[in-house]
Amino acid sequence: MEEIEKEKIEIVVPEEEEIIAPRRKQYPVSSFFFDLASILATSVIVVAVSFMLLFRTVGIVGSSMYPTLHDSDRIILSAFIIQPKSGDIIVTCQPSKVDYIESTLVKRVIATEGQTVDIDFENGIVYVDGQALDEPYVNEAVHDVESFSGPLKVPEDYVFVMGDNRNASTDSRDERVGLIREDYIMGKAIFRIQPFGQFKIG
Repeated sequence: MEEIEKEKIEIVVPEEEEIIAPRRKQYPVSSFFFDLASILATSVIVVAVSFMLLFRTVGIVGSSMYPTLHDSDRIILSAFIIQPKSGDIIVTCQPSKVDYIESTLVKRVIATEGQTVDIDFENGIVYVDGQALDEPYVNEAVHDVESFSGPLKVPEDYVFVMGDNRNASTDSRDERVGLIREDYIMGKAIFRIQPFGQFKIG
């Protein structure tokens, strides 16, 4: 039997090449700070625009909301107010019937559409739908009648407002201000920024 010589095949394994990790791309310091500045600027613009659309700030003039809010206080308003509720502090821009009364007023909502307001001025008690209101936020009991003649049912799309400083406030008791149409409500007060702090909502 013929012997077949097997050819020896020498397999040469190349030496393992040294694996060199790719160098990390150097990021120029100037580009880093430029990108950071761009991000910060964009963020500031977004926050500013959002604040303008969703919130606004209003300064308090006078003492009609004392002791809750004082003259020169500054508050943040939520521009979105779906439905005002009793106890909310709102800012209205409804034109007054006389020039010497400010058209922009900060007042507290006492009653909303469909509710009936009556006031016992002798005892200083405000009633809504026959129920006496618990009002720990007022400066003193209300005795100033102004031109109020109740009981008064609030019509649709209107609110009845009063200041917390009841005897030094021109509000819905006065026919020169009257009921506030909801279309003229600029927003609801949510926070005081000057001086910084929360206040009693209701």
